[in-house]
Amino acid sequence: MPRDVRILNTGSLLELSRRLRTVGGQPLRNTMTRRIRRAAEPMHRDLQSTMRGLDIRPQGRTTRPGGPSRNTRPLRSTLAAAIRISVRISSNPGATVWIDRGRLPKGYENIPNELNKGRLRHPTFGNKSRRGWVNQYASPPWWDSVVRQHRPRMEREVARILDDVRRSLD
Repeated sequence: MPRDVRILNTGSLLELSRRLRTVGGQPLRNTMTRRIRRAAEPMHRDLQSTMRGLDIRPQGRTTRPGGPSRNTRPLRSTLAAAIRISVRISSNPGATVWIDRGRLPKGYENIPNELNKGRLRHPTFGNKSRRGWVNQYASPPWWDSVVRQHRPRMEREVARILDDVRRSLD
């Protein structure tokens, strides 16, 4: 299941956040926020490109290609556009990469979870009778594998940013 990715070292970030409020001032806080966001951007871009290129296959041996989307936006690009970054340095500081379910069309809220599991079951052309349901398969886990790949780099980068800010406060 796609979960938000949070890069936190809450003890260090909370302590540093308090010191920034009292000593550092707004320019240093802005710099720290911008650098933490930049550390999360490669994962964000990689998650979006993985979603846009995700191979979603039909069940069985169908040779017919799928028809045009009944929606105005294709599925993969709609899901990719909903992947967001959030950076906070005040309360609960850190970087979060998450899927904004509010940016998804109605009925699409659970699709990222299902695709991460590897199977998407949906009605064919809205036909919800027993015979109207089909399975489509994706190579799982698209979210977890990208996060696993980027997490160590992000944690090192955030630790380096915290050390730089600590040095500038001292």
